[in-house]
Amino acid sequence: MSPLEPSELAPGLLTGEAAQVGEGVELGGNVVIHARTRIGNFCVIGDSAVIGKPPILGRHSTASSAEPEPATIADDASICAGAVISAGAEIGSAAVIGDQSQVRERAFIGAETVIGRGSAVDNDVRIGNRVKVQSNCYVTAGTVIEDDAFLGPGVVLTNDTTMGRHEAGEQPDAPTLRRACRVGGGAVVLPGVEIGEEAVVGAGAVVVEDVPPRKVVAGVPARELRDVRDDELLERWR
Repeated sequence: MSPLEPSELAPGLLTGEAAQVGEGVELGGNVVIHARTRIGNFCVIGDSAVIGKPPILGRHSTASSAEPEPATIADDASICAGAVISAGAEIGSAAVIGDQSQVRERAFIGAETVIGRGSAVDNDVRIGNRVKVQSNCYVTAGTVIEDDAFLGPGVVLTNDTTMGRHEAGEQPDAPTLRRACRVGGGAVVLPGVEIGEEAVVGAGAVVVEDVPPRKVVAGVPARELRDVRDDELLERWR
């Protein structure tokens, strides 16, 4: 881990070697910006946010141990108070990373996407543009979430059917959430499941198999209830 040095740009600010801060950036108190991190223009960095944190892996972690690229924060993004952005993460333009949330190494967050307070985005996740991830969600490693999807508060996405007792070298099997799908609060999505485009998962559901496009499912386990009507599609609400 590269040493950090005090900076006069903001109260309590610590920066690492070759960290770059763009024009018009608003920095809160006690922010930490690790080495080689790149922060674009007109970003807002909240109090006690940590950006570019080097990853520390458990001895038996299946995540890549290769040194990640620097963290990158695009123009007009907001990293809120207490959020932690790991090295190798990429945050798109005008995205918002909520208070006390976490974005791990090699995760990509698209433009205008919002990650809610206390949510965790694990390593190697790809989240598209204009996605809304509400408070206290867990987005497991390797997940793909396409543009305009919605996750209600407390949604849990999982990637390991063995709960840690898989063979050495076996890769996780993360869910895929297609464009404009919506997942209600407290729902759990099991490993490998695909939620189809414009599909809807009811609050509290446990999704154990793929959900076709434009279908509404609910329950434990989730079962198909009906089609998504034309007047419920995203284009109606643009």
